[in-house]
Amino acid sequence: MAKYIGILTAGGDSPGLNAAIRGVGKAALNHYGMQMIGFRDGFRGLMENRTMRLEAADLSDILTRGGTLLGTSRDKPHRMPIGGKQMDMTDVIVGNYYDNHLDVLVCLGGGGTQKNALRLKERGLNVITLPKTIDNDIAMTDITFGFDTALGIATDAIDRLHSTAHSHHRIIVVEIMGHRAGWLALGAGIAGGADVILIPEVPYAVESVAEAIRERSRRGKSFSIVAIAEGALSLQEHATLAEVVKKRNASKHKEGKKAVVESAPELQYAEKTVRLAKQLELLTGLESRITILGHLQRGGIPSAADRLLSTRLGTACADLIDQGQFGVMVAARGDATQAVLLEEVAGKVKTVPQDHPWIQSARHLGISMGD
Repeated sequence: MAKYIGILTAGGDSPGLNAAIRGVGKAALNHYGMQMIGFRDGFRGLMENRTMRLEAADLSDILTRGGTLLGTSRDKPHRMPIGGKQMDMTDVIVGNYYDNHLDVLVCLGGGGTQKNALRLKERGLNVITLPKTIDNDIAMTDITFGFDTALGIATDAIDRLHSTAHSHHRIIVVEIMGHRAGWLALGAGIAGGADVILIPEVPYAVESVAEAIRERSRRGKSFSIVAIAEGALSLQEHATLAEVVKKRNASKHKEGKKAVVESAPELQYAEKTVRLAKQLELLTGLESRITILGHLQRGGIPSAADRLLSTRLGTACADLIDQGQFGVMVAARGDATQAVLLEEVAGKVKTVPQDHPWIQSARHLGISMGD
């Protein structure tokens, strides 16, 4: 039976991380009699062997706290900044795993963490992951912890923007996080009563957005709320991205390397929300204002739903450790959980299907998707 658990949080912070640490720890310590140590600041802390012993007292009063008591970082084991250079520190991490007499390493994180955990599994380590991200874009799980809290924050922001938009007869463009998936913007847009919702899965035409706003004006509506995901692309941007990815994949294929299917760094449109707001002003004659929610969506007290999800994923993780089942992610399946092989998760992104009920509901409500 496994006795020594290592645990870390990696990637961006997210509501529910402390609740998940608590879920794993309390079940492991109290129910199974195991011991647990935390590694500070993600995989970097594991590489530098910066640890903290996690006893029952350390897990008290953290259920409602945002962030992570362990700290986090985006450092990758195989590509870690060391002295101004990118170095493969996997061997050091493997050594520290064994030096700490670990039976398993639990990694709480998003898509990048799933890939990094798989790399460690391929090096022979026992690993288990939990799906964390406000983006809700991890494959093979119904939902990720952090999403519900961020959804509530984004919805509340849209609620509050309605009054100022109405008072000043403005277009309010709200930028919402989500990376390459539109779950957060779509959910908050519907729940908050946005008039236009733009997500990465549905490339938009600026003229179509403007026409939707002009149509509202013709019907006597004096304002419009546009909820745009940070990864949303216009039709032109989408075509440009597709061409760049096609060329890069062809180059990788010639070199015998794995094709690239994710966003190209040179196409990170940092100013696209500003550009969209200016275009809508010109096309509609209405004054526009921009609100970028940014990291507000990551902070604060986790919602009850996220606390419950984090806790049940955490306790299920302890069950799997006791059973000796490793190399998996603990996925949410309805009210239950399921162990999914990391090979089925790593490198995949769960985006919003075109026929998803949320999109259908938005269209039935008359919300423009910009297409």
